[in-house]
Amino acid sequence: MDTKEASGTVRKPGPKPLQSSSLRTQYLILYNFVSMILWLVVLGRVILLVPMVGFGNVYQGTGNFTKWTQTMALLEVVHSAVGIVRAPIGTTLMQVSSRLLLVWGIVNNFPFVAKSAGYSSMLFAWGVTEVIRYGFFVFTLSGYSPGVISWLRYNTFLILYPLGASSEAWLVYKSIPAARNIRQEYAWALQLILFIYVPGFYILFTHMLKQRRKIMRGKQVEKTK
Repeated sequence: MDTKEASGTVRKPGPKPLQSSSLRTQYLILYNFVSMILWLVVLGRVILLVPMVGFGNVYQGTGNFTKWTQTMALLEVVHSAVGIVRAPIGTTLMQVSSRLLLVWGIVNNFPFVAKSAGYSSMLFAWGVTEVIRYGFFVFTLSGYSPGVISWLRYNTFLILYPLGASSEAWLVYKSIPAARNIRQEYAWALQLILFIYVPGFYILFTHMLKQRRKIMRGKQVEKTK
């Protein structure tokens, strides 16, 4: 589960009239809407293919589409760099880069790892997370904040983030022997990345827990007014 807020500006809960007249806001709504649809396609393919063809063949139906869908997220680094959104560029770049490492540096180079159930579980976690995240921004940028999608945004990560992170780590681990056959330094780099996953998971997960408490506390205050 990503912690980036690189795709839009979150507003306070509560229904509001449509406020999307600026070109910047219109662009962000379009970007988030297209991204939501693309990840919905990825998620739908995974859900359909697993029972139909099994984990070992999911990559054939999702691999290329997922790679380019995730690559489009580089626009979020641009958004942050030019000030379209207020997200820190360093955090955004790291989070986007880690995903690109998985789809291009791991799965694209070593497609055999995608035969593992870990590939399908990773895409499932990414897909649900991104459909919710981008959908959340579409609504909030349009001036609305439905309670259901807000709840999903700040609660589903409790399951999806551990699922996604563990799946990613498993794919990195599976690719190390093959990377060693290409170049020893490649394998060392992957081992370092795998080592970073534990403290990285703790830092990002606790950050999301703090964000969740803050949002949930705000909702409780709203209800008492």
